[in-house]
Amino acid sequence: MRPRVLKPEPGPAAPPRGPSADTPGQAIDTLARTLWGEAGGESVRAMEAVAAVVMNRVGQARDQGGWWWGNDVAAVCRLPGQFPCWDPDAPGRLGLLSVTAADPVFAAARRIARRAVAGLLDDPTGGATHLHRAGENPQWAQGRSVCAEIGGIQFYNDVE
Repeated sequence: MRPRVLKPEPGPAAPPRGPSADTPGQAIDTLARTLWGEAGGESVRAMEAVAAVVMNRVGQARDQGGWWWGNDVAAVCRLPGQFPCWDPDAPGRLGLLSVTAADPVFAAARRIARRAVAGLLDDPTGGATHLHRAGENPQWAQGRSVCAEIGGIQFYNDVE
């Protein structure tokens, strides 16, 4: 069975629907910071899986003509309550905003983000749109099945 490959965001010939549309550079930077903030202490595969969640959400929004969690990478990543590293009171927020490519983990996150935004990243999650750290028990996960566990992160593809 071939691995599922993520679809790239629509380019200029197919403008994204909805109120926001990030540029490829903004998408890469925002996604890389999200990977660094959410999975920076995990394996490269776990960072790839978090990238897959973001891109799966972007793809679902594109396919549905918009979605509550945002229509592009920046909107999906920065929606309050979705990726805690972006919350204004997150403990690592200052580091998230100031980290540079001199940090080897952030450099790896940027490479992953570039591949994801270009549509060149395999999806190791089986289409997940939600995740949480193992050991957490968020209400939205009640009655849902984990579709993948990579590192210390659990992924779900059955949450609306």
